[in-house]
Amino acid sequence: MQNLVPVIPESAPFTAEQRAWLNGFLAGLCSRAPISPVAAGAAAAPAAQTLTPLTVVFGSQTGTAESLAKRIAKEAGKRGFAPTVFDMGQTDLNRLSTEKHVLVITSTYGDGEPPDNAKALWTALKKAEGALLAGVRFSVCGLGDTNYVQFCQCGKDFDAGFERLGAQRIVERVDCDLEYEEKFARWLDSVLVALGQSVSSSSLPTSRVESEIKTLPPKSEALPPEAAYSRKNPYPALLLTSRVLNGAGSAKEVRHVEFSLEGAGLAYEAGDALGVIPQNCPDLVAEILSLLGCDGEEAVAAPDGSTTSLRHALTAHYDLGKPSADLVSAFSLRQTSAGKVAVAGSHLHVLDAVLAHPEVKLAPTEFVALLKRMQPRLYSISSSPQAHLGQVHLTVGAVRYEAGGRARKGVCSTYLADRVVPGETRVGVFVHSNKAFRPPTASDLPMIMVGPGTGIAPFRAFLHHRRATGARGKNWLFFGDQRASSDFLYRDELEGFQRDGLLNRLDTAFSRDQAEKIYVQNRMLEHASALFQWLEAGAHFYVCGDASRMAKDVDAALHQVIQTAGGKSVDEAIQYVEKLKASKRYARDVY
Repeated sequence: MQNLVPVIPESAPFTAEQRAWLNGFLAGLCSRAPISPVAAGAAAAPAAQTLTPLTVVFGSQTGTAESLAKRIAKEAGKRGFAPTVFDMGQTDLNRLSTEKHVLVITSTYGDGEPPDNAKALWTALKKAEGALLAGVRFSVCGLGDTNYVQFCQCGKDFDAGFERLGAQRIVERVDCDLEYEEKFARWLDSVLVALGQSVSSSSLPTSRVESEIKTLPPKSEALPPEAAYSRKNPYPALLLTSRVLNGAGSAKEVRHVEFSLEGAGLAYEAGDALGVIPQNCPDLVAEILSLLGCDGEEAVAAPDGSTTSLRHALTAHYDLGKPSADLVSAFSLRQTSAGKVAVAGSHLHVLDAVLAHPEVKLAPTEFVALLKRMQPRLYSISSSPQAHLGQVHLTVGAVRYEAGGRARKGVCSTYLADRVVPGETRVGVFVHSNKAFRPPTASDLPMIMVGPGTGIAPFRAFLHHRRATGARGKNWLFFGDQRASSDFLYRDELEGFQRDGLLNRLDTAFSRDQAEKIYVQNRMLEHASALFQWLEAGAHFYVCGDASRMAKDVDAALHQVIQTAGGKSVDEAIQYVEKLKASKRYARDVY
């Protein structure tokens, strides 16, 4: 049964923004509990309207799903719903079982794993039995990347789990690739239409995010404008620096990259990421053009519908990484010679698909129509706006390897390493907010940071932030790489932080400086007693780096530290870590 919710009349002495805020607050408040007939009757005249409660839950590792959840609520608020947004880490199945309409939006990372804030709910969903969600209507939007085998696996798991527990699907799940905007918009519209709402947006309440109660703005205060620069409209930032951090003899090439943001109006915080718009290697583009029998001047469509040359399209607009299934199919269907038909998974890059069918010459317009759009690459920001005014810094490892008898390059990392000129080149960038990965709000709380290799990036930002803001909390960094002589990134800075007393502890693990390899997780276990004492004192625990191996090993070490130094059982250690996550004291920026 729908609740009758009071709405602030337009004649009330509030601005449009204040009315919208108050309406959203009342809608969310009333959707959480039934309204008594007396109260409903009192509120109904003359400005009451029937609103449909809608619950939106998100699983987010880097903030994309969270921002889309808020967009869902905003749009739903315009169509006559009373939306409430929940972080998956702040809800459970029992609570969801009391809801009528639930929309789930979640990303997937690593090997088909749920985001950190979704793990507890995901685990509970897999273990639950019966018809716990029989009264719930739901739909799922998954976010993922088709370059990974377990594409949108977390969304698929939630979709299957809700159905298994008796929930009724509103509309079919949608699985969104990196270019998610169109699919997401269609899914959201289908869900809201299916729920039967079509109300004018002119006088409806906005959403209320339960975890973020805001203060009513003064009557004269205007709402902040949308950012001028974004993923769709990146800022052309001047490259200031691109220098190698490794010493002689290193097997790696890690660069410190600096961009100017002077006059851009781009704001970021320590813990955020920077989106970088890359370009493909000219040599790779030239080879593909030659194999296609093209000179590069052929007119083709750019992703925005404009016309450009084939060479420019392949350089700046289209992804030449893993080919789409449609591209591989197009080549295979035109294959005239006998032989095994190739499948998409057998090709690392678009070039491999072209090389596998030398007799097939797709027309330029057809070829680009089968390519994926070039996607920005996200890098953890390694600077603090308080310490590096008008600049943003990155720590980027250049990816170079050999596969299939050919030298391969990471698209963006080698673009920044090989093909940009400090002081001359402008690169499209935008800020990607990650509110789940921030230094402690209370400046006197301790931090434990685990960041081997380029995982040092956000912790350099954290330390600069704490020094610039005069934070008094203690700081402990675990850093590791291959060799101390050549791979101790930012060594001078870190040792300077130690001398200044900002960095209270610095424990390093250089895997190849001794016969037996030592990693950051080994150092954690060596200092288990002290580490547990810091946790007991309220320390926040952070991890940045490789999700598939390092982050898993560090997580296992954390559980072991809690067991051995804290005298906990296996189950008690699991509960301890879950409490750290729920209180947002355990955060990971992993990839």
